[in-house]
Order: sequence, then structure tokens, then C-alpha cells
Amino acid sequence: DIDHLNPRVQKELVEWLNWLRTDVGFDGWRFDFAKGYSADVAKIYVDRSEPSFAVAEIWTSLAYGGDGKPNLNQDPHRQELVNWVNKVGGSGPATTFDFTTKGILNVAVEGELWRLRGTDGKAPGMIGWWPAKAVTFVDNHDTGSTQHMWPFPSDRVMQGYAYILTHPGTPCIFYDHFFDWGLKEEIDRLVSIRTRQGIHSEGKLQIMEADADLYLAEIDGKVIVKLGPRYDVGHLIPEGFKVIAHGNDYAVW
Repeated sequence: DIDHLNPRVQKELVEWLNWLRTDVGFDGWRFDFAKGYSADVAKIYVDRSEPSFAVAEIWTSLAYGGDGKPNLNQDPHRQELVNWVNKVGGSGPATTFDFTTKGILNVAVEGELWRLRGTDGKAPGMIGWWPAKAVTFVDNHDTGSTQHMWPFPSDRVMQGYAYILTHPGTPCIFYDHFFDWGLKEEIDRLVSIRTRQGIHSEGKLQIMEADADLYLAEIDGKVIVKLGPRYDVGHLIPEGFKVIAHGNDYAVW
């Protein structure tokens, strides 16, 4: 139980972080349970240790309706993530895990893909507002794995990766999915597409369709991704695009 307001604690943690960076070789930090202390304190650690990358775990509940499902509008949730980055320093290395996108995507792939277009026509998570500062993910050691606190639908995991690995934001891959689930080859293929086409955290996203059984989006005019079971989408795909990856209810052109 650390008192982050104690000057000695701050001093010694900063010294430890700088030792990890200069002597050990780490160059980025993950701030665990970042809602447990203020962004002002996190700013001290970032400013005084100068990492090249820092990401915060700010896991708070989405807003839910009477049906037990997330409300369409999750602006307060993603605003909390944006606020943390702004307070720590928006021009610096600070980012946050995009729990808003995670929560919406969890439900959307279960036949409610319309959720992936927000009320403003953009992506409904943090990537719709500030993609350069949003770290997207499908599951992590808390939400999935043995803890299983908020797992992605197991039979639709690759739809999640087809989304985050083609979209703006900084996607990260869960160890279990890559090494233990037999998804390495499929995930690798999506990673290579992202790399080859130069898709980056601030890519331009155009949502073409968002219905219950179909989500179709174009990124940077280079990549088109489809989620959902609907097959008759050929008339929506611009001339010159060819399928280069596909799997269970997803495809990439």
C-alpha cells in the first residue's frame, strides 16, 4: 500500500525507474491500477524517468442499460481515458489501454456489430477520439487467461484481432492467444498486413457499413476489413481490392 504523495516514495520510485531504463534496458512503463493514484503523480514518474512509452491501466465500468448491455453512448468512459493522458502530458509518451473499445467489441461481435459505429459516425472507443494515445487489445491477463474477469467471446477472438490490427490505435497481442490458442499464424498474417500497408496509430478510418451482421471499414484507403457472417458484400468493395486474409466471420482486402 504505497503512499504516492510521499516525497521519499516518489524520489525512490523515480530512481528505480531510471535504473530500470539506464542499467537494465527497459524503455517503457505499464502503470498498473492507474486509477488508484492521481494522474499528477503518474506525470511525476513519466517526466522524471523519460520513458519512450508509457501505458496506463484505467479499468472502470462502462455505462449499462436495463438489458445489461453497454449503452451506445460511452463518451464519459472514454473521456476518463482522454483526461488521464491530458493530465500526464498529451505531447509526451503517455497512453492508456482502450477499455472502451474492448468493452464495446466484446458485445458487438455477438451479433450487434452496429455498435462499432458511434453516434458521431466514428469508432465508439477511445480510438474514435484520440487514436494516437489509445492502446487497443482483445484480452489481457485480467480479462482473460485464468482470471477470466471480462473475457472476449472465445469463438470470436480473431474477429477482435481483425478489428484492432487493421484499425487506428496501438494494438497489442495477448500472449495466451498467440502462443497457447493456436492463433499465431492468423495473427501473424494480420500483423504483416498492417506493417506492409503502413497502417499506424493515427490512420484514417472510414466506416462503410455497421449493421447487426456486418461491419465494414476502410483504413487509409489501403485496407478494408469485414466482420460478421454476411457474405454478400462484393458490391461494397471498391474495384482493385482483393482478399488477402480471412477466417471465421472476418475478411481483409
